[in-house]
Amino acid sequence: MSKKLYVGGLAYSTTEDALKSAFSPAGTVESVAIVIDRDSGRSKGFGFVEMSTEEEAKKAIEMLNDQELDGRKLKVNEARPKTDRGFGGNRNGNRGFGNDRGQRRF
Repeated sequence: MSKKLYVGGLAYSTTEDALKSAFSPAGTVESVAIVIDRDSGRSKGFGFVEMSTEEEAKKAIEMLNDQELDGRKLKVNEARPKTDRGFGGNRNGNRGFGNDRGQRRF
């Protein structure tokens, strides 16, 4: 199990300090990050908390999953590794450059 936890269902008003305070009873909080939307500058409603040990991470899940923070029910589980989403493209598998058929226009 990872020491890094995904925390979903955050209120837009929830701060990193509030999140750290909520997770502290489960053990030592190594880091807290709330994901912010680049365009609006507002929270996307989820973040990540890293505990110091796997045991503390497991305890945090047991203590905080489905609990309320700032009026919202939290979803806490093990964070999945970030996957490489590649470069560009669309649903058809094209890279998004030129026309869809891959033919050159002169």
